[in-house]
Order: sequence, then structure tokens, then C-alpha cells
Amino acid sequence: MATKKWRRELPLHLMVIPGLILVLIYHYGPMAGITIAFQKFIPAKGFFDSKWIGLENFRYVMSLPDTWQILWNTVYIAVMKIVAGLVVPITVSLLINEMGKALIKRSVQTLIYLPHFLSWVILGGILIDLLSPSQGIVNQFLGYLGIEPIYFLGLDAWFPYTLVISDVWKEFGFSTIVYLAALTSINPTFYEAAIVDGASRWKQTLYITLPGMMPIIILLTTLSLGNVLNAGFDQVFNLYSPQVYKSGDIIDTFVYRIGLVDAQYGVATAVGLFKSVVSFFMITISYYLAYRLANYRIF
Repeated sequence: MATKKWRRELPLHLMVIPGLILVLIYHYGPMAGITIAFQKFIPAKGFFDSKWIGLENFRYVMSLPDTWQILWNTVYIAVMKIVAGLVVPITVSLLINEMGKALIKRSVQTLIYLPHFLSWVILGGILIDLLSPSQGIVNQFLGYLGIEPIYFLGLDAWFPYTLVISDVWKEFGFSTIVYLAALTSINPTFYEAAIVDGASRWKQTLYITLPGMMPIIILLTTLSLGNVLNAGFDQVFNLYSPQVYKSGDIIDTFVYRIGLVDAQYGVATAVGLFKSVVSFFMITISYYLAYRLANYRIF
């Protein structure tokens, strides 16, 4: 019986092999480069002849005056993105759910979903034009209201919030679809019973819709904890400038600058390794919470 099952499933196992090979080559193979974090790495000497210096690269990073500010920027921006990325899609999905005509629903979903398909290279150019203090449409609108032009991408006070708002604009359409799918799982008889009891639309939302969405809200919230050190390299790299390094420099852009621009490969690898270790623990905790709170399992 077991032999027949194995033969029947053999083609499926063979189909997995190319994917496993790619994962081994592009994900696990490069992990050998972690050794650079413990070396004074010189490319001409390679892994084997470069001098081993233990934890010196980590001590050097911790001694830099900007390290803690960069760590704070990363966590601050990532947490704001997580919170806004939960609140906005939930609110929008509730509003779309209240729309009567299906055509309008589908049109709104499609419209808000479009930015998800655009890269940050394209969106970065669009945002630079829109937010320009001299000719940007946003500052022109503020000018009509009597407000002085704001340099959204050039002031430390505005740059983190610009990152959060633009990230929500790009991704909230995709998350909204997830919550709308969760709404379809709510039993319609609950609403019918509530209408018979005289419950208003607000009461129905408060006592039926939101509790019905709660499992998926808890699941996505706990899983998002694993991204607390991922503030978005692509977005920040395409939007920031030396003027906003103080508020906008994050771990990923820091690694890029010291690794590829300043050629301090060992130091950059040490920072990346630190981030990977912390992220591993955060992902482990988030999956444990997802299992305990929402009964979510990978296997």
C-alpha cells in the first residue's frame, strides 16, 4: 500500500527538486559568507587567507555614534508601518463591505490594488514629483489653503511619516482584499437575526463583522511582528538623501553604504548578521503567538 502511494506521489516529489536546488544555491549557499563578519576581509585574499578578528567588527559597529539612531529609526518606521498597515485596510474593507452595488465594489478594489504592482523605483519618481516643494501638486494644494510649502523628503520631521503614508498607499489595497475575503466567511444568518432584533449597521459591524474578522486580524498582526526590523530598503533607498539620514537611515541602507560604498565588507556583514539573528527570534515568537492565538500552523 505504501509502495503504491510512493509511486503515485513520485512525480510530485520530482517536481520539487528544481525548487530545492534553487533554494540551496541562492539561499543556503550564500550563508557561507557569514564568516566575513568575523574577519578583516580582503577580497584579494578571500575567505581562507583573510585575518580572523573574532567579534571586533561587532564592537566597531556598536562604537559608531549613529548605530543606535539607525536601530531606533528602523524599529520606529517599521512599527508605524505595521500599525498603519493594519488599521487602514481594516477600515477600508469595512467601508467597501457597506457599498451596495457590486460594480462599484469591484472598481474600488481594482483601483486601490494597482499601486501594489508598481516598484519603488517607479513610485519613488512619482512621489518626488508629487511632493516637490516648488511644483508638486501636494504643496500647490497646501498653498491654496495658505500653508507654506513642506519639504516632505528633505526634512527629518516629515520624512518618516512620508515613508509610512506612501507605504500604506502602495500596499493597503492588497491587505484590504485579504480582509474582504475574511468578511465572506461570516454567516449571513447572523446579520438577518441582528436586523430582526433591530440592530443598526454600526451595531452589526461592532458585534458581528469585527468579531468575525478577529482571527485573521490576530493572525496578520502576530505574523507582522517578524518584520519589526524590516523597514523597507527599496522604499527608503529610492526616497532618502543625506539630508534625512538622521531620521531615515535604517539598518538595510546602513549596510548598503558601509558595505558597497565604503567597502567595509566585514562590518556590513556583521550588521546584517545581527539583524538576521534578531529577526529569526522575532519570527519564531510571532509564529508561536499566531499558533496560540489563531491556531495558525505551517504544517
